[in-house]
Amino acid sequence: MTEATGTVLSNRSFSIKNINASSLVETPSPVSPETSPQNLMSNKILRRNRPGTKLEDAYHYSYVSFEHIDSAFALQEYLQSLIRLDKENIGLLVTLPNGQDEETWQYEHLRQLCLELNYLIVHLLPDCTRQTCPEMKADEWKYICAMHQAPVGCCAIDYIVHTLDGATTLLNSHKYFPSRLSIPPTSLKHYQQIARRLYRIFAHAFFHHREIFESFEGETFLYARFLKLSIRYGLVPKNLIIIPGYEHITKDDNQSNNITITNSNDASLIEAATPT
Repeated sequence: MTEATGTVLSNRSFSIKNINASSLVETPSPVSPETSPQNLMSNKILRRNRPGTKLEDAYHYSYVSFEHIDSAFALQEYLQSLIRLDKENIGLLVTLPNGQDEETWQYEHLRQLCLELNYLIVHLLPDCTRQTCPEMKADEWKYICAMHQAPVGCCAIDYIVHTLDGATTLLNSHKYFPSRLSIPPTSLKHYQQIARRLYRIFAHAFFHHREIFESFEGETFLYARFLKLSIRYGLVPKNLIIIPGYEHITKDDNQSNNITITNSNDASLIEAATPT
């Protein structure tokens, strides 16, 4: 065994000695200005959180204009870039980018709202319990959870979680939203359904957990953005907007909101909301 091994090693040594040294050197190929490493890196913008990044330093990416985003998820990345740039500028946040259609823009906004509403739920959990809020209410309205085979009266925190789960599931449904680049006309009816139910989460937090709502809103301006989006694109009827103090948002938009939610033939849109 030892002799055989030695023979193999000897043969390998012989082979290496007979390799032309010049063949081990890679001949550089011509580099054009367009394919130079400097230009390739300048055209490719990396947005990532490195291992060990602190929470306060996370997602601090440079702003990138929409026309410079080369991605299948360009609208999502552009929206998130705008939020990081100036989350208070809600007029800019809901303004449709040039060359894009309203349907996909609203879709990305609704997806982003669902993502950020999860943080509000985290803030609500210690205070909004089955004992403190046994029913889902907002002002004089009482809401019945439609996320069951038959609508039932859930406690507020269960209603909120069920609603957010249902909206997220619907927005990620390949049946209704097979592509994020174009929205089937038959799926547009779900926008109003989702927006109305998400609005109730904000309303409950405002009327029953005011301190948490104001603290969260002061950091995120999420409700202001949601309200501006809803008014701009007619997602929530004005008669269902019950949170006071945001009249400047509902009045300064040039587009009217005259939608109604009656006479729907879609059973999935039927939901109970009755004044108490």
